[in-house]
Amino acid sequence: MDLHLTGTTAFVSGSTRGIGFATARALAVEGADVVLSGRDEGRLAEAVGALRALAPAVTVSGERVDFADPGDVDRLADRLHDRAAPVDVLVNSVGIFGLQDFEQISDADWRHYFEVNVLSGVKLARRLLPGMLERGRGRVVFVSSESGVDVPADMVHYGTTKTAVLAVANGLAKLTRGTAVTVTSVLGGPTYSDGVAATVESLAAAQGLPVDDVKGAIIGANRTSLLERFIEPREIADVIAFLASPRSSAVNGAAVRVDGGVLTTVL
Repeated sequence: MDLHLTGTTAFVSGSTRGIGFATARALAVEGADVVLSGRDEGRLAEAVGALRALAPAVTVSGERVDFADPGDVDRLADRLHDRAAPVDVLVNSVGIFGLQDFEQISDADWRHYFEVNVLSGVKLARRLLPGMLERGRGRVVFVSSESGVDVPADMVHYGTTKTAVLAVANGLAKLTRGTAVTVTSVLGGPTYSDGVAATVESLAAAQGLPVDDVKGAIIGANRTSLLERFIEPREIADVIAFLASPRSSAVNGAAVRVDGGVLTTVL
């Protein structure tokens, strides 16, 4: 299916690896010019180079930004707003996560998680959404998580930020009434991203077990998973690419589940 993305420009936050890079790749393969972003200059350059090699027919560039730094995000938003080629697709995929006992989560931790997982997307949407509405076209996609609906007891701060992301996307969608601009969110399930892979490999090494055994044990403990395996980043990216395209013109304000059947709650 041609997603009709040729000639559009997409910005993907946190896109040097994981779901973000997979999304940038999916969009580039479909013909969109893509702006990658990340905090580490070396990793950003590597990601830009890899995507240029994969999709030589499109323009791929990178923006170095620390999404935990409010001023850095503000400056990024200004640069994206002032681009000669306007941003048609904004994918807010940057996110941090980690296991932590609730009583050990400090105020600084809470602020850090909200800056990266919530406020970075708020700032970018606040700067770019008005231009989309003026031009009469555009897509904003927020990457949330099933943890935003079924908040884990050992990641309360993470789950709470993902709940907030769902709320922001739902509210912003109401601002697009009667236009060809849409705002949606995606609820990913247990995904074998780079961060998760590093955690699994660390656990496997500590326990002296094969990585596949640890992966299986983690998913096996999740009794509601219908896939009974980790989701691959590209599987979530493919759904995001659809939502970012004109093909999704009747999908607005929706929280789309790509959770592998983990959630038992009907949204």
